[in-house]
Amino acid sequence: MATADSPSTPTIVLVGHGMVGQRFLEALVERGVTERARVVVLCEEPRPAYDRVQLTSYFSGRTPDELSMVEDGFMTRHGIELYLDDPAEHVDRTTRTVTARSGRSFRYDTLVLATGSYPFVPPVPGKDARGCFVYRTIEDLLAIEEYAKTSRTGVVVGGGLLGLEAAGALKGLGLDTHIVEFAPRLMPVQIDEGGGAALLRTIEGMGLHVHTGVGTQEVVAGDCGVTGMNLSDGSTLATDLVVFSAGVRPRDRLARDMGLDVGERGGIVVDEQCRTSDPAVYAIGECALASDGRVYGLVAPGYEMAKAVADVLDGDEGRFTGADLSTKLKLLGVDVASFGDAHGTAEGCLDVVYADSRAGVYKKLVVSADGTLLGGVLVGDAESYGMLRPLTGSVPPVPPEQLVLPAGAGAPVALGPSALPDDAVVCSCHNVTKGEICAHGSLPEVKRCTKAGTGCGSCVKVIGQLLPQAADQGLCGCFSYTRSELYEIVRTLRLTSYAQLLDSHGREGARRGDGCEICKPAVGSILASLGNGYILDGEQGSLQDTNDHFLANLQRNGSYSIVPRIPGGEITPDKLIVIGEVARDFGLYTKITGGQRIDMFGARVDQLPAIWTRLVDAGFESGHAYGKALRTVKSCVGQTWCRYGVQDSVRMAIDLELRYRGLRAPHKLKSAVSGCARECAEAQSKDFGVIATANGWNLYVGGNGGATPRHADLLAQDLSDAELVRLIDRFLMFYIRTADRLERTSTWLERLDGGLDHLRDVVVHDSLGLCDELEAMMAEHVAGYRDEWAETLDDPERLRRFVSFVNAPGAPDPSVKFVPERDQIKPDLAVLVTLETPEGSLTR
Repeated sequence: MATADSPSTPTIVLVGHGMVGQRFLEALVERGVTERARVVVLCEEPRPAYDRVQLTSYFSGRTPDELSMVEDGFMTRHGIELYLDDPAEHVDRTTRTVTARSGRSFRYDTLVLATGSYPFVPPVPGKDARGCFVYRTIEDLLAIEEYAKTSRTGVVVGGGLLGLEAAGALKGLGLDTHIVEFAPRLMPVQIDEGGGAALLRTIEGMGLHVHTGVGTQEVVAGDCGVTGMNLSDGSTLATDLVVFSAGVRPRDRLARDMGLDVGERGGIVVDEQCRTSDPAVYAIGECALASDGRVYGLVAPGYEMAKAVADVLDGDEGRFTGADLSTKLKLLGVDVASFGDAHGTAEGCLDVVYADSRAGVYKKLVVSADGTLLGGVLVGDAESYGMLRPLTGSVPPVPPEQLVLPAGAGAPVALGPSALPDDAVVCSCHNVTKGEICAHGSLPEVKRCTKAGTGCGSCVKVIGQLLPQAADQGLCGCFSYTRSELYEIVRTLRLTSYAQLLDSHGREGARRGDGCEICKPAVGSILASLGNGYILDGEQGSLQDTNDHFLANLQRNGSYSIVPRIPGGEITPDKLIVIGEVARDFGLYTKITGGQRIDMFGARVDQLPAIWTRLVDAGFESGHAYGKALRTVKSCVGQTWCRYGVQDSVRMAIDLELRYRGLRAPHKLKSAVSGCARECAEAQSKDFGVIATANGWNLYVGGNGGATPRHADLLAQDLSDAELVRLIDRFLMFYIRTADRLERTSTWLERLDGGLDHLRDVVVHDSLGLCDELEAMMAEHVAGYRDEWAETLDDPERLRRFVSFVNAPGAPDPSVKFVPERDQIKPDLAVLVTLETPEGSLTR
């Protein structure tokens, strides 16, 4: 590595250490430039570069350290001098000297400006009042979070990408949130009028208030801070907090002071090599006005600029001639993407549009007369973005309408990543092609060698589909182990957290990360099945699937359903009355389920504890209808009432349901007990089913009444009560230990090497010597069972999560709406689906 005390060593000074600045440093390292030059970095912020694209994830639990883009020891390892909280204040181009705020001075041979951009704040009265913020840095977020603790209403000025993220953050902090956008639609730069309308409906359905076509005239403030906002249409909004997110401007002040050429509307003028009007000075990222006359506000073009300058400093002919402006984001939980000529500006272009206002989906493709895909907009469903963006500029192998229609409408042809040409750019953040990706064997290897998938992450799914599927049997990109192997690791080492498992057994590139949507719930289920206590405490809460987050089933309009446990379907009149009274008092829709229980639909999240209180007081408990756990053990009335019954099926069903209640598994579990061979309880369509005989019980396993029905197989027959329970204990624990994530017992049994015979050898004949251990693990589960509803109600801290708005715990969520139907309620969901093609329009 180069050292500062070598007089012949050139010095590179980087001003700014954001995402683009860090990418420039990595590019220097990759080319070996840091071995030959001294590199100095002056950073304005108090922390190294972090992922500003994922900034809002801070409000979802990611820490500032987890957002960092700098590996531990990176600077030291490569001899890079990083000065935090010490921005460059002055540059003397004559002496080639940079002076920092601290007074430190550095002479440079090459100066690289990566000063980024700053938030634009409209010059309106009151903009500097207490309670006004911008949304740009981690420090901004920390300040907003603190101020929101004493606020009830927030206004975001700006309905673009960052504005919608800010609005989502305010809503998540419990504020009644308004969005003010001067343009006639949301996200006017990225999406068209149809996409804006679909996005508007979805966002308003979430309870946010959107004001488009109006501007901010004045921020009204009192002695204690912001109290309101006056809009250009004469209306007034009462608010406690204002976030300005009305766009950004290039940070070119230092360049202006140096006398460098800047654009009429801002931005440091650079050529194709990102060189400024001074040959010794370069500018990259959002502060640069590229040779095509554009200031790029996305990270991917900044990365390309960083690579171009690194190439030049390495002696190659690096060039930046423009970049892809495609974007894919999840804003307020809504997928939004645009690519290519999204607004259809090309002469003679045609639109292919699919719209489903009920589902909040809007898709538009822009095509030329010869069928070339020019661009598109996707709102509400951006699943096809990873395929469509690389196809831009070519004629797709299927008609364009088949690329936007949902499955089952118009017989779309499956179009996989294999259809892409090798030179198609799959990762636009790092400009990585399909061919470069296919040269590697696993996702971690692709990320490490090409950096594809480490930017916005929208290409990760396509990358996974391009890689050889048989080469890696790991659970996901974070773990090289299968689910069953992870289960044994957690059990054997007695690990109690996801972080412990990821740090000790995650893939090298995934360690110290935050995991993915595949492994987090899978490991959460493993931890829960091994008895790690209340599933929403501490780290456990962040691992759970959507339903488990609130111990209730999330429904399509944002409301929840509640299913109390009714073992064996047996219920007293008094308990029936309680369920009826609860449903009546809370205005819930009621339905008897196929598993002999009663489901109550339409509860707001803030109503759940009050409903549970009534039910728990009456002797009910959670039916775990929300979990990958035992749901029900259905039964007929058996010999007690039925003239054909030969065993007491109700008693056995109740005993089994109470024994296995709360048992977390790779998939949901259902069971049934029939009192005779007439099979009224349909036991052979269940994960484990029991049928009475004159000599005891027959046990069937591996049944499934779902999308791919399968009759269960007879495992053992004529069992006593004790023998039956013992075999079910073994069967369930062996399944939990060895099944894959989200694998039903039916598919697990069919996949099991040796099938039913092997299963019988293991759980009946104890061929592996595991049975004592399996029985002990089930006994531990039975002894440790606690009702999650009751545990929640007994703890005020746990109850705090069950509110629609943090700062107004009793306020209902206005986005949850119903209409009457058959003397009950149903979600209020209007239906309008329009398909516009070059041949005409269809509406259904």
